[in-house]
Amino acid sequence: MIKSDSAPVIDLPDLAATNAFGRRVAKVLQRGDVVALKGGLGVGKTTLARAIVAGLSPESEDVPSPTFTLVQTYPVTLGSGPADLWHFDLYRLDRPDQVYELGIEEALADAVSLIEWPELAAGLLPKENLLTIELQITHGEARRALIEGGASWRSRLAELL
Repeated sequence: MIKSDSAPVIDLPDLAATNAFGRRVAKVLQRGDVVALKGGLGVGKTTLARAIVAGLSPESEDVPSPTFTLVQTYPVTLGSGPADLWHFDLYRLDRPDQVYELGIEEALADAVSLIEWPELAAGLLPKENLLTIELQITHGEARRALIEGGASWRSRLAELL
């Protein structure tokens, strides 16, 4: 782990480290949380999302990318009990207002939301419950995760690092 001046940074040297990080994120999620997964094509956003889903719902063997369906939902168990997790992939949207057609308001109100390409919904995302993870390729399978959390994440960020 490396600390930068602006945000915590976690080096993820391989797929196993990415999966372990995703499971750590899963352990601290609460109803109403939004995890914004940022980064370019092929950087590992869906891989990290799959690890988070697996951490909350081990029986979910098939966690497809929602690139074509745009949203997938999963029943999960949080520390506070059963909940839903909504996994959005906004890459194919043409306009920000199209997120309403996906049910994003329902997800933000009462579920956990994983959002790939969150830039298209930026004005809608609650800042207090928002955890932004920006992935960057460093070399080969290695990634770096830059992390920023809203107010409700302050005490939980230490558990991720």
